[in-house]
Amino acid sequence: MIKGIACHAIWSEDAKKLGAFYRDVLGLKQTFMEGEDPAESEAMGYYAFDGGNDTWVGLGTHSEVKGRASDPYRHMLGLLVDDVKAEHERLKAKGVEFIEEPTEYGGGSWIATLKDPEGNLIQLFQMP
Repeated sequence: MIKGIACHAIWSEDAKKLGAFYRDVLGLKQTFMEGEDPAESEAMGYYAFDGGNDTWVGLGTHSEVKGRASDPYRHMLGLLVDDVKAEHERLKAKGVEFIEEPTEYGGGSWIATLKDPEGNLIQLFQMP
């Protein structure tokens, strides 16, 4: 029986560059497993970020991944935020490219969609 989502993994040719974007630009909290050496984890090309509710976003270097995402609409990482408009402004000021400005989808739900440096799509969700 499936009980929920544990991780959303994104593979990259250069996880170090992508990891810096998720940590330094998006502001996700980098996490490490108990006893894990952060320097060793980064040397291996793997980054984990707190996804909330005992989940994580994993970024790793993969030998079969080259360049930018060829089909960025195939999957999207969704991140919960308190205020989509404020996050949109904060990230735009840092040069992040948005393909969808903050849009209300009814009932107080808002979504904005952005691209990471490799073209992967990320949606910011504000739920009522």
